Amino acid sequence: MSDPAGKTAARAAALEQRRTAHAAGAPGAGRLAAGYALEEIAARRGVSVVAAYLPIRDEIDPLPAMLALTGLGYRLAVPAIVAKAAPLEFRGWTQGGPTVAGPLGVPAPVGGERVEPDLLLVPMLAFDRRGHRLGYGGGFYDRTIAGLRSAREVVALGFAYADQEMPAVPDSEHDMQLDAIVTERGVIRPG
Repeated sequence: MSDPAGKTAARAAALEQRRTAHAAGAPGAGRLAAGYALEEIAARRGVSVVAAYLPIRDEIDPLPAMLALTGLGYRLAVPAIVAKAAPLEFRGWTQGGPTVAGPLGVPAPVGGERVEPDLLLVPMLAFDRRGHRLGYGGGFYDRTIAGLRSAREVVALGFAYADQEMPAVPDSEHDMQLDAIVTERGVIRPG
């Protein structure tokens, strides 16, 4: 399989870059980023359902943001992988609710009502200032964001360590642009 955009090499570099960022900032980075996420989400009208993610490996921890959003009355959801090459499905999430490791080791709620988010906090390997993200290569978030946006306005916020930034993430025509990237150092808006 060819890799015209050079994403394979970029992913390897991004994984190492994220590991380093995680080791340096893990204890408080999620809490710091949560503050910026809350401000960004509050500034967006019409948001009542927020989809986040349960972190795996060395992803920045969105749980502080998720708990704060729940306390503010937002409804929370997390993704479930339902099939290869399919969009993600979002299920209602509550703290302490049972989860099961799905495909690729991604935890998802057991059962859980299916919900449609207004805003997504999106994990990644890397991002750039154009609003492009580099994921794990399955295309799940790109398909999901494209599908949601084809039906209505949906906001996609990257959630990452600031040190996951790259000068330019390799991108393809199917890659979806993020509306902003939230880090422990602030919010980056494309353009």
